[in-house]
Parts: sequence; structure tokens; C-alpha cells
Amino acid sequence: MTPSTTAGSAPAPAPGAARTAGAPDAASNAAPAPPLASRAASVGSSPVREILALTERPEVISFAGGLPAPELFDAEGIRAAYDQVLTEEPRRALQYSTTEGDPALRAAVAARLGARGLPTSPDDLLVTTGSQQGLTLLATALLEPGDTVLVEDPTYLAALQCFGFAGARVVPVRSDENGLDPAALADAVVRERPKLLYTVPTFQNPTGRTLPAARRQAVAAVAARHGLWIAEDDPYGELRYEGERVPHLASLEAAADRTVLLGSFSKVMAPGLRLGWLRAPAALRRACVVAKQSFDLHCSTVDQAATARYLADADLDAHLERLCVAYRLRRDALLDGLPAALPEGSEWNRPEGGMFVWARLPAGHDATELLRAAVARDVAYVPGAPFFAGPPDPGALRLSFTTHTPEEIAEGLRRLAGVFEAR
Repeated sequence: MTPSTTAGSAPAPAPGAARTAGAPDAASNAAPAPPLASRAASVGSSPVREILALTERPEVISFAGGLPAPELFDAEGIRAAYDQVLTEEPRRALQYSTTEGDPALRAAVAARLGARGLPTSPDDLLVTTGSQQGLTLLATALLEPGDTVLVEDPTYLAALQCFGFAGARVVPVRSDENGLDPAALADAVVRERPKLLYTVPTFQNPTGRTLPAARRQAVAAVAARHGLWIAEDDPYGELRYEGERVPHLASLEAAADRTVLLGSFSKVMAPGLRLGWLRAPAALRRACVVAKQSFDLHCSTVDQAATARYLADADLDAHLERLCVAYRLRRDALLDGLPAALPEGSEWNRPEGGMFVWARLPAGHDATELLRAAVARDVAYVPGAPFFAGPPDPGALRLSFTTHTPEEIAEGLRRLAGVFEAR
């Protein structure tokens, strides 16, 4: 018989919820939880990701995100690759796999690198969760708290976050319209005694600059002379619209034994795959493998298998040619419209490839302060200040041209011009 509750009496407490009247709440007397690690408190979130959240409204024309154009994904080819893998070898594709990565995928990447002048064995490669994880593995394997890392100024924002979490001391090296200045690098190496140089030498993020071949030789010589590791990040190198291909730093004799090359499928296939790769000398690569085992054991087996099948069955070079044709038109639309959109006295570069144009407003203009007014007019960009490891340039901004058609770019620039006219 179920006990009843009479008028005026308290209902029976639920199981596990009973407490004595007047008893103290245990939570009120509990000691506070231990604090976060100091590195978590000292490294801020990405301003770029926060800006992207502000621009998700469909009416916003955003030059902010460094995103590939979704309408240009080869969705049918990628779907066919998944279908074939899951039809022909589902037991392997859905099972655990090795940390180093799918052998067929590593062989395909090695073949592409070899065809571009960098002889590579599949055993030289580690498959990563995007090139971003490759950078994290490298920092884990190489850097002790307090070690010095040299970076271009400005540089890739997420690299600054990564090195911050590693507890590294990040020192900027002077850069100009041609990228890293080798003389400034040599001075910084002697002065700072760094362990690592991080560089995006081809179509750099955020500036779109490309380091010329002669400067690459000089950078390699500095690294060899002073015993410096180089992290060469190359997510954009295959997106070239004009000019001649420049050799990888990793292919230069002086730097071959000390360069880690990071690559990604995000810009050439689709970022949702979250696949990249790391090419490194044997001892460092093995240390990165051990680090990856502690992070996530291995990348998705089925995603790796499908990507390998895509590279075997589809024509990635033909797909890249289509991308480059479309992106060149979009780059040109942005460059053609900037004179009317930006204030008189502004400057900008003309990248030979990649995804970004780097602009600088004249003195007295602050790109960060102006962003709110831009978003109010349904247009957005990324202020340049967060990309600097040293004192920022308040007038700098990064403009990405890949995710909008030339017509949309023209409209976005018209809105941007209104921001400066109203100032």
C-alpha cells in the first residue's frame, strides 16, 4: 500500500533527495575547486573566431573568415570516395588504425610532394587532425616552458595561441612586403637564442606575402649556422594564381635536416575532413607520434581511407585548377574595388595566391574601432592587431576574398566605403 500524504503534512522526499530540516547545504561548505592551469588563463580566445560568430547572419558580406568557398567543394567526388570505402572495406574503415596514419594516404601525400621537388617517403609523414594539430604536436615535442620561438610579424594567430599554451616566449622578427627579413632573423637568433622559427612562407596568413627564393636560402643558412629548428606551415601553397612556384624551405640542403613541413587538406579538399600531415626528420617525427598517441590515438580511420580513395580516383589537380580560376577572379574583384572602398592614403598588397589581402589604413584610423560600424552595415573584416606578436599596427586589416562571388565582393566593398564616409 502506498503511503498517503495528509493535508498539512510534507510529501515524502524523492529517493536520494532527503535532507534533515535545518541541515547545512553541503555545497555551501565545500572548498572551491582548484584553479585552471596558468596557461589556460593566460592565453585568450581567437578574436577571429569571435568575429565569425558576429557575422553568421546571412545578410553580412564577410571578408573576415579564411574559409574555402563551400559551393566549390567536390561534394560528389568526396561522397563517392566514402561510398566506395564503406562498400568495399567497411571492417577496416570503421576500425582503429595506426597513429602514423593510413598508408595509402601517406603514400599519396608523399607522391605529391615528390612531384613538387621535395622527395618524400610515406614513412616521413604523420597524418594529423589538420595542420593545426601538427603545430601542437611540434610544440609538445620540442618546447619547454620558457623556450623562445621566433615568428614573422604579423603571423598566424592560432600559432600564437599554440605557443602560448606551450609556455613559450614568442619573439617577433621584422617582416616587410616580401616576408621575413633574413638580416633581422640573424640578429634575433644571436640575441634571443631561440629553439624554433615558425613561418608561413607561401601566401602567408594574414598578409598573403610569399618569401622569395633568395630569402629562403638565407633563412635556411641562418638556421644551419645557429642550430635552429624551422616549422614551415604550408596550407595555401597549392592555391597559386600567378607567378612561379617557390621551393619549400624543407627542400633546401641547408634546412633539410631541421625543417618540419606542415600541410593540410582543408583548403584543397574540405576543412570538415580535419586532415593534415606533418613531414619531419625521424627523431622529431617519432616524438610527435608519441605525443599524438596521448592526444587522440589516431585520426579518423574512415576519413583517412576516403581521402586516400579520393586522391586515387579523382583528379585533385583538375579540382585545384577550378579553385584557382574562381579564386583569382575573386581576388581581382577585391583588388579592383579597394581604391574606391578604402580611405585615401590606404595601402594594400597583391598576393600571387592564397586567400588574403593585407591592407593598411592611413594614420588616425583604427581598424578595430571601425569594425563595429562595419558590422552594423552588414560587412566585416578582421582587424590586423591580433596577428602581431609585437606592438600592433592599429590601421592594419585582413581581407579574405574566397567565400564571395565578384558581385558580392563589389557590394561588400560598397558597404565598407560607407563606413569610412560616415566616419
